Amino acid sequence: MRSSAVATSLLLASGLAGIAFWRPSPVLGHTAASTINRQSAAQYLDAREIWWQNWPHAQKDNGTICISCHTQVPYAMVRPTLQRDLGENARNPADRTMMDSVEKRVTHWPDMATFYSDAKSGPGKTAESRATEAVLNAIILASADAAQGHLRPVTRTAFDEAWQLQETTGDLAGVWKWQNFHLGPWEGNESGYQGAALFLLAALNAPDNYAAEPAVRPRIDQLHTYLQQHYAAQPVLNQLYILWASPKAPGLMTPAQRKALLAALDGQQQADGGWLTMALDEVPRKDDSPEPTVSDGYATGLTVLALEESVTSRRDPMLQRGLAWLTTHQQKDGTWTALSINKERDLDSDPALFMTDAATAYAVLALDKAR
Repeated sequence: MRSSAVATSLLLASGLAGIAFWRPSPVLGHTAASTINRQSAAQYLDAREIWWQNWPHAQKDNGTICISCHTQVPYAMVRPTLQRDLGENARNPADRTMMDSVEKRVTHWPDMATFYSDAKSGPGKTAESRATEAVLNAIILASADAAQGHLRPVTRTAFDEAWQLQETTGDLAGVWKWQNFHLGPWEGNESGYQGAALFLLAALNAPDNYAAEPAVRPRIDQLHTYLQQHYAAQPVLNQLYILWASPKAPGLMTPAQRKALLAALDGQQQADGGWLTMALDEVPRKDDSPEPTVSDGYATGLTVLALEESVTSRRDPMLQRGLAWLTTHQQKDGTWTALSINKERDLDSDPALFMTDAATAYAVLALDKAR
């Protein structure tokens, strides 16, 4: 996202990302995972969600709020986990406000203006914005439904809206046009691949055996084919999503690809046990500022999530080192930090926290799975 237009963006995420749309069994009994402060992480994420909901740039038509995958999508994924872990009896008000906005946009989809338009943002942005939002709406709502164990009608509608915009011919056949402002990791040239992989996970893990429905299966097959055929051209950061999804999608990743990716991750693991987003994505900086050079919560949380889902040994050394990094790098304010890979930002500004928002959510999810 761009600094003034930065926040109106509907960024993915990833990464993004208990992700709450699946129900994993614990990978290993990493006792240190129980030492993190989930209450402070929840307080930070709730405060950031409230800030986003009130930020003028995020205000959209019909009283709705722009989706931001650095802040809102990871928040939607992690909040059901935090609600359970903290023993909360009801959905947090910030979470409820976000979900109400998404449900309103899905229910009144034909009447909702796109977040971006050709007129204001350049050719192609209306179609990119519509398709990207449709994918993210489904991911957000499916994450909530997975926690409840039932696919609601509004979530089914969100899936339908996304499938209707799935490309069926040309270079993008099987996936979607994606919001591209040449900003990584969510609005860059390869960000649509991340979004498609997360959507595949959402569909495969949706309750009520959604993915097996006759009308859905061919759509998933098209998506599966695209992800498989374009895997080799992706940066390591995107390939992580395929590693993550591969146990639930047979044939999505070959044994040779898996072996090569694990070797690459082993080579990129820092001496302290973490990973560096810049090294996994290699997005060119938009200024002359120095690139981040230390492990961060975004890359480490995402990598650990993928490894937890896919490694065969619960004592895998690379996974254990990554978990150890996460358990020792929560800050006093509840966060796991990460810096923009696009340019140096004023650390006192709210946009400077976008990467930290996602990093904190992914770190909590990874450590929750390790318990």
